[in-house]
Amino acid sequence: MEFVDEGFLLAARGHGENHAVAEIFTASHGRWAGLVYGGQGTKMRPLLQQGNRLRATWKGRIADSLGHFALELEEPVAAAHLYDRLALTGLAAACAVAAAALPEREAHPGVYDALRIVIDHLDAPDIWPALLARWELGLLAAIGFGLTLDRCAATGARDDLVYVSPKSAQAVSAAAGEPYSDRLLRLPPFLRGGASLDGASVEEAIDALTLTGYFVETRVFHPSDRTLPDSRMRLVDLLKARVLKPQNENG
Repeated sequence: MEFVDEGFLLAARGHGENHAVAEIFTASHGRWAGLVYGGQGTKMRPLLQQGNRLRATWKGRIADSLGHFALELEEPVAAAHLYDRLALTGLAAACAVAAAALPEREAHPGVYDALRIVIDHLDAPDIWPALLARWELGLLAAIGFGLTLDRCAATGARDDLVYVSPKSAQAVSAAAGEPYSDRLLRLPPFLRGGASLDGASVEEAIDALTLTGYFVETRVFHPSDRTLPDSRMRLVDLLKARVLKPQNENG
């Protein structure tokens, strides 16, 4: 069996003395692992950086085998953001979530295309954190854990939806949720339906990532006794620090 596809490197780990096993989220074949000969060598190491976009040729004796990759670098994403701590953390967070949440060898072209949009905007820090939250929301839906954000869980109302219930994963209106607001997750406007990202603040992006992170962790990670990846938790901390920094400077 053999295929050629493009994809983003999610992770790579050493295998033996010289080789590596790479996990790549491919456009048409989903998350796929394969052996990379010489993957720990100086020639291949720059390619095997988390988030890099690669052209991958996979060959295996049978479909169920690990097989091996021949890789070509299409876009050095990691190197392009080498001096941007926030962007690198966001890139690592997205790759780690995708590696842990996506089923192996199951195509998710919509999730792939949305991830590419996030990565293409990593040089725009006022946009990509909100895009990342939208991507996680879509990822949850794609793997069977979609949220209901178009009507209130308590009243059925479709207006003034500002919370999400952590139990039902459904939106809650301001009026219905106010008495329980300390137990509900905040729902930023840009996560509702086809709402625009225009004007989304950093605070709203933090609320969105807190919301999607909660459901990624409880629906995807907790059943297998895992927690959110460290990079995903650091991302929210960095965004919160970004909000506080101007206040501290003014103070």
